[in-house]
Amino acid sequence: MQARTTTDVARKIFLVATEESGDRLGAGLMKILRQRLGGAVWFEGVGGQQMKREGLTSLFPIEELSIIGFAGVVRQLPKILRLIRTTTAAVTETSPDILVIIDSPDFTHRVARRVRARDPLIPIIDYVSPSVWAWRPGRARAMRTYIDHVLGLLPFEPAEYSRLRGPPCSYVGHPLTEQIATLRPNPDEQRRRSAAPPVLLVLPGSRRSEIRHHLAVFGETLDRLKAEGTAFEPVLPTMPHLQEAVREGVKNWKVEPRIAIGEQEKRSAFRIARAALAKSGTVTLELALAGVPMVTAYKVGAVEAWILRRAIRTSSVILANLVVGENVVPEFLQEECTAEKLSRALREVLEESPLRQRQVEAFAKIDTIMSTGDQPPSVRAADIVLATMRKARRAS
Repeated sequence: MQARTTTDVARKIFLVATEESGDRLGAGLMKILRQRLGGAVWFEGVGGQQMKREGLTSLFPIEELSIIGFAGVVRQLPKILRLIRTTTAAVTETSPDILVIIDSPDFTHRVARRVRARDPLIPIIDYVSPSVWAWRPGRARAMRTYIDHVLGLLPFEPAEYSRLRGPPCSYVGHPLTEQIATLRPNPDEQRRRSAAPPVLLVLPGSRRSEIRHHLAVFGETLDRLKAEGTAFEPVLPTMPHLQEAVREGVKNWKVEPRIAIGEQEKRSAFRIARAALAKSGTVTLELALAGVPMVTAYKVGAVEAWILRRAIRTSSVILANLVVGENVVPEFLQEECTAEKLSRALREVLEESPLRQRQVEAFAKIDTIMSTGDQPPSVRAADIVLATMRKARRAS
């Protein structure tokens, strides 16, 4: 094993991100690192289009890992293991000043463990904590053997890592906090948010399997709402690569939604929406930041449901609830996810009800709860990466 020297001018940073959300985080981090290092930095790793624009040459297209569900993982296990080996070998051959793994723990943590075993001198940072606070809490303590620092997106995560005896964890902030202006209405949009008929967002998910599991019951829910006399204007935001699946899924709906394509149209819809029916996930935090009361649902296959029921250890799986510290957003999971129950709760959040008011009041606190002061998340993350790198160089 070859020790690093302090005579190298350019810093070598290896990043691994295998999903679009991680690609965005990685690109933001790379931009700040280049600014901090005056351009004297060399990037290698795995990433998508945004990281490529910041100067990364990806080992392979991240689309090769767009695998959904446990069954998909089993079918493609040989390819996944091959890509893990390929990535691990590239890290150790590069011998970077630091390895930054970004989200996707099923892939990135396997790479990190192998890198640590082969070259303990490479410091490793985990950008985006796995959900140790929700399920498999033993992962936190295990991470101490191969992760030097965790960069948390959620304000409660440092305390959870301390409680679970995991590696050091710092709250750097969620990237959504940098996009608040695009989520909140201007005066004209606020007037539309308050006008009749109210805009109801329908958010079945960002993956094909989620769309397949949720569209039918969401369509039945809208039909039931309309049949019971509730007026609303449904808007279903989705991404360009999913619009065909969405249009196919809603073609038999009795209540036809307006389909908003792309991120810009989605944000425009958020700014005028009065309420939302959403699949559980990061979108619930996005809605909370936008000040949109919601009802949430989640359905998965039978095998996944069996596993998750035995694994989840939190009182809520809704990210918005976990961040505000109150279970203000109703959640309907698996067999509870019915048109009858969803429509009943949606009527409440569309009207001036106690449920709606509780959510509005809770969401008003979210700016303070998620504040990172005057430093954007990408800057805070870059500073910790650089500090970890300097500490490792002094010790080598």
